[in-house]
Amino acid sequence: IKKQQQDVLGFLEANKIEFEEKDIAANEENRKWMRENVPEDSRPASGNPLPPRLFNDSRYLGDYDAFFEARENNAVYAFLGLTAPPGSKVGEHLLTVSL
Repeated sequence: IKKQQQDVLGFLEANKIEFEEKDIAANEENRKWMRENVPEDSRPASGNPLPPRLFNDSRYLGDYDAFFEARENNAVYAFLGLTAPPGSKVGEHLLTVSL
């Protein structure tokens, strides 16, 4: 999980994409928020959804596997719901990464 979190954060930082981190390990409110905002069809059959999970404002985008696939297909900006070119700061939406 830690490696996946670092991968997502590293990509966002390297591409100067603004985001908010929500640490679910240290904050019960963040953990509750993530659980409530992950759609039912994206939750594991048993247990709770594991991080990292990505959101644009409160709209659920996906988990690490979905992020990784979008990055491999050069479609990560579309996945994130962003239209800005790589290397520019984006302030239109607030990306949230639950860690």
